[in-house]
Amino acid sequence: MSDSESAPPAGSEGSAAPPGPAQRIAAGYAFTGAALDLGALLWDGACHAEAPVRIPLSVLSRHGLVAGATGTGKTKTLQLIAEQLSARGVPVFLADVKGDLSGIARPGQDDDRVRRRAAEVGQEWAPAGFPAEFFALGGLGHGIPVRATVTSFGPVLLAKVLQLNQTQEQSLGLVFHYADTKGLELVDLKDLRAVVAFLTSDEGRAELKNIGGLSGATAGVILRALTAFEAQGMADFFGEPEFDTADFLRTAPDGRGVVSVLELPAVQDRPRLFSTFLMWLLADLFHDLPEVGDLDKPKLVFFFDEAHLLFDDASKAFLDSITQTVRLIRSKGVGVFFVTQTPKDVPGDVLAQLGNRVQHALRAFTPDDEKALKATVRTFPRSAYDLEELLTGLGTGEAVVTVLGETGAPTPVAAVRLRAPESRMGPVDAAELDRAVGGSALHGRYAQAVDRESAYERLSAARPERAAPASRPAAAEGEPSLVEQVVSSGMFRSLARSVGTQLGREITRSLFGTARRRR
Repeated sequence: MSDSESAPPAGSEGSAAPPGPAQRIAAGYAFTGAALDLGALLWDGACHAEAPVRIPLSVLSRHGLVAGATGTGKTKTLQLIAEQLSARGVPVFLADVKGDLSGIARPGQDDDRVRRRAAEVGQEWAPAGFPAEFFALGGLGHGIPVRATVTSFGPVLLAKVLQLNQTQEQSLGLVFHYADTKGLELVDLKDLRAVVAFLTSDEGRAELKNIGGLSGATAGVILRALTAFEAQGMADFFGEPEFDTADFLRTAPDGRGVVSVLELPAVQDRPRLFSTFLMWLLADLFHDLPEVGDLDKPKLVFFFDEAHLLFDDASKAFLDSITQTVRLIRSKGVGVFFVTQTPKDVPGDVLAQLGNRVQHALRAFTPDDEKALKATVRTFPRSAYDLEELLTGLGTGEAVVTVLGETGAPTPVAAVRLRAPESRMGPVDAAELDRAVGGSALHGRYAQAVDRESAYERLSAARPERAAPASRPAAAEGEPSLVEQVVSSGMFRSLARSVGTQLGREITRSLFGTARRRR
């Protein structure tokens, strides 16, 4: 059927059997293996409960996109998919930007709206909570602290956080390369400041003569960016104990997958920071996990919310690394779902790798909206629906879906009324969240920050009469600054020349220049 002959699937009336075109669409979702239930087919003004739309469990490592305008139901779709993955023993990672996904740990509330939706889509709804852990970047907010060392975070990701240009990013890469080859682990930001300061000194420049120089002007920009970054309260995100992303791959004693919820409301006004940190988590998983090939079910499904923030103002090196990560991490059993408003928010090379699509309604109020709508329609296979009309007419909790079938071929485009999540559709209160965090087995491992001896502390101990306290942002007038302390320190010069240490041999860099010492 051509686009002009299609009928928009609005309404909620059930029907005895779907007509011919709808039957052909429904047949495309009749899988034989394990699959997640998304909802029921919509066609010609009716919701057909007898025509379920599903996604095979085995193709969730082929990645996906959940898109739609604000308020169209994207968050509930994430919750619905995460619940079913957990029930089938698959661990899930959710970025909770607005704070409304914590309810996944508690049973949902039975009410008229839920019962009506369940009846429309043929769902046997029952309230259920799912095993969940709650995390917070640097401990800012309600959750187990997630930290990274500067060495592990790497120069490409850090350059994006610091808003450095390409030249400055390359210079920062030289600093990391130098630290790696000398066995100087950069635990926190003050370690990085110390190394930058040394490399711009007369003696430090000689250290870089074989790999290129670091100009004083560029170093000054980097140091000022680090100072501003710390002044915004960002230093807590870097340090130890560093989070081990293997803790996202756990199952509960009853066999259900643990849902790891990264609570981001406390940092939602710092989108560049949290989106880049999410990419570090994903890159770290890629760095550590072994190759496993195609599996019957993924080892982890990672939902990357507010994905457009990751790509905004990204350098070519950054975008290339994202593309390569998404392409290769599938073979390690990890599925990645990007969540954003329109497919055009995602670069074409990345979008081409997202085999599963759930597109909620789009609005077309302005010429730019119209352009985005037409661009979205072009990303779908040829359809029996008039997609432009359909996408602007979908109700909340309805979506256009196409996924990869069990053979790897795309399914027909289907309009779907989605099922209702069985867990609480809303946040748990702060006190309840804090109790869950305090009772976690991971709390004792990560709760307390550790400031072990590193370059800064060793230098301070060597020159106690000149060392300023770490908590003091700047030296008082007439006192030597941190830069002066570092440059003039004989211990640092000795430390910087110690080539070939065990640590130095163990640092290897992967995509994004991320690194981790072998465990």
